[in-house]
Amino acid sequence: MAGHGPTGRPAILDRFSRTHYSLTPKPLFPACLRPGGGGRLRGEAGVTITRWPMVFKRLKEDVDTIMHRDPAAHSVWEVLLCYPGLHAVLVHRLSHPLWARGWRTFARFLSHVAKVFTGVEIHPGARLGRRLFIDHGTGVVIGETAEIGDDVTLYQGVTLGGTSLLPGKRHPTVGHGVIIGAGAHVLGPHTVGDGARIGANAVVLSDVPAGATMVGIPARLAGRARPAERDAFCSYGTPEGIPDPVAGTLASLMDEVRRLNARLVALEIRGLPENERLGAEIVPVPTRKTEQAPLAPVTVPRDVAGRKG
Repeated sequence: MAGHGPTGRPAILDRFSRTHYSLTPKPLFPACLRPGGGGRLRGEAGVTITRWPMVFKRLKEDVDTIMHRDPAAHSVWEVLLCYPGLHAVLVHRLSHPLWARGWRTFARFLSHVAKVFTGVEIHPGARLGRRLFIDHGTGVVIGETAEIGDDVTLYQGVTLGGTSLLPGKRHPTVGHGVIIGAGAHVLGPHTVGDGARIGANAVVLSDVPAGATMVGIPARLAGRARPAERDAFCSYGTPEGIPDPVAGTLASLMDEVRRLNARLVALEIRGLPENERLGAEIVPVPTRKTEQAPLAPVTVPRDVAGRKG
């Protein structure tokens, strides 16, 4: 038949189908619609269905973790119904295998729905460990190549972000037992060691040693926990009595100012000349005095003076 392809359809439709099929990165559904192609769909769905028991097991661990770490949690039903961080993690446990199998648009759609309802954005490509606790949840962002270990706690406003536009590893790797306080940001493909603490509103731009406590912008080392103390829970990642590195620097500067002031007073009491009080490098600059000529007297005409009277 003229103008028709081998399938009996118009040739332009066959050409469009071949072009669409070649441009599709994962042509799952076209393959399933071919004769005998339904087995692939059943196989992909079977992989997802067989993960359900594992999903429920992880859900039980997550609920137990929240009950253990949050004194405001009073019942399992309260945790299941009222903790958006738990809901976001649950959706991620469903979307991540879909992302790994190539169903990336659908996986992104699931994560988007979770973000709308929970305020937590977890990319389906991120790798999350067991017993992850996202407290409060609002504003948490976890990027595509981020990796999170077991027993990690994240508070509201935490960002695990990337700093590169190139493909590949762009987001942080968080070790086991890490606590990241509210509003903290870990940016770039850096590693946060096991048991580390990131204080509230800190900005981490480099690797963090295991057991370290980081505070400030950019984050500075404020202390280290002994291995026996790393398993102890620390609310908001800021232990009590931790020194403030910024306050310590300001205190050192004030001590130096007081020391120099005392030295200056001591030199003045000794009655040294002015050019020796402030040090030999300070030499007074001689000034040249200029004499001003006296102003000439102003003569007022008599007729003008008489008019004034």
